[in-house]
Amino acid sequence: MGKILLYSLVAAASASLLAAVTVMLFQPNPKRLMVGYLLGGLLVSLTTGFVIVFAVHHSAATRTAQNSLSPAMDIALGLILLVVAYVLGSKRLERRRERKKKEKEGIEKGPSRVERVLDRGSARVTFLVGAFLTLPGVAYLAALHRLDDLNYGTIPTILVILAFNAMILALLEIPLIAYLLAPERTVVVVQDFTAWLSRNGLRAGIYAAAGLGALLILRGVIELLT
Repeated sequence: MGKILLYSLVAAASASLLAAVTVMLFQPNPKRLMVGYLLGGLLVSLTTGFVIVFAVHHSAATRTAQNSLSPAMDIALGLILLVVAYVLGSKRLERRRERKKKEKEGIEKGPSRVERVLDRGSARVTFLVGAFLTLPGVAYLAALHRLDDLNYGTIPTILVILAFNAMILALLEIPLIAYLLAPERTVVVVQDFTAWLSRNGLRAGIYAAAGLGALLILRGVIELLT
């Protein structure tokens, strides 16, 4: 169960989701847009989770094979995270050079394609964007594999999938709830948090990816040796 929580934290770290939330908060009807995004994301993510866990049945022999492959999956995912940390480190250096170059030239970076789409202010558009950006990644698929290995009953399995999806969309759900309670304050807090991430998020991502990758590799090696 702890491994599933770890995967959920990895999946929740989405810069694109945070950027989308920031754009939607500055639209005329942010609540409607965020609800549309949430529904689109949940539709794809929950459907994928339930289909993979409940529609794919495993025999005893297949289950035994999966158990033997679990350490290999840990090591593979750990290596992927280390590669991500390396790429992020390279990207950080590149962004630092670009920032210095833009400061000299006085050029500001324009909005991304997703931000331009969200600027249209349509709940239908945000629904489609949410569905597209919440397509299952490596962490989600690894968590579903682990959940299948645990062999929980139907109700506990459903609850775990629901909790996992609540976690991976937390960067949207928390601002949405906060906006319902305090709209103006939420816009300021999200904007400040986004500004902080733009300065420090890449470095934090490097440390997180490297740390998680090392832990997963260590866990996989220990499981192989025992």
